[in-house]
Amino acid sequence: MMFVRSHRARRYILRLHPEGWARVTVPRGGSAAEARRFAERHTGWLKRQLERLAAHPPQRKEWLVGTEILFRGESVKIETVAPESNGLVRVGGEEVSTGVATGDLRPAIERHLWKLAAKELPPKVLKYAALHQLTVHRVTVRNQRSRWGSCSRRGTVSLNWRIIQAPPFVRDYLILHELMHLRQMNHSSRFWREVGRVCPDYRTAERWLNEHASLLK
Repeated sequence: MMFVRSHRARRYILRLHPEGWARVTVPRGGSAAEARRFAERHTGWLKRQLERLAAHPPQRKEWLVGTEILFRGESVKIETVAPESNGLVRVGGEEVSTGVATGDLRPAIERHLWKLAAKELPPKVLKYAALHQLTVHRVTVRNQRSRWGSCSRRGTVSLNWRIIQAPPFVRDYLILHELMHLRQMNHSSRFWREVGRVCPDYRTAERWLNEHASLLK
């Protein structure tokens, strides 16, 4: 279950993503606790939708040469490096060896982006943790299907590799969001004050995430 706060929403909204995970929109002034209760009241509806989805599973969109995807917040086109390159493609300045000349390039490109995120994101987390005098014991980059990140009381920060597809200011917000959970392990008004203090423009980042939720597809 993914909880997304929207300052424009006037009520709680539950939606089921085609990939099979649910998202609850939390309105301004709402709480995570009430959002969970709202989701629990609609478990019957959610179960019926999941049964329909299981009966007619959606097909993931293929990434072919010429397909445009998001990378660091920019729309970039998958391009062949050279006709004789045997599956070598270029994506936003990154060269990716897909091993195939034609067909769906998505698995290979996603693996490359995941490795890139695993290299880039942990140092960013540690940098911001040191800046705000927070202790992080471990950083992992995972293939999470229903959330952008998480933070445990023991100081483990886990991030979704797809953050590499977002603009730098959104990436930084997501990192700071998780780090502020080391001060407030909830989504209370105190937590959001902490977020606003270290990331004053966080509402802009939230809007971008709401508008580009398709990154998790």
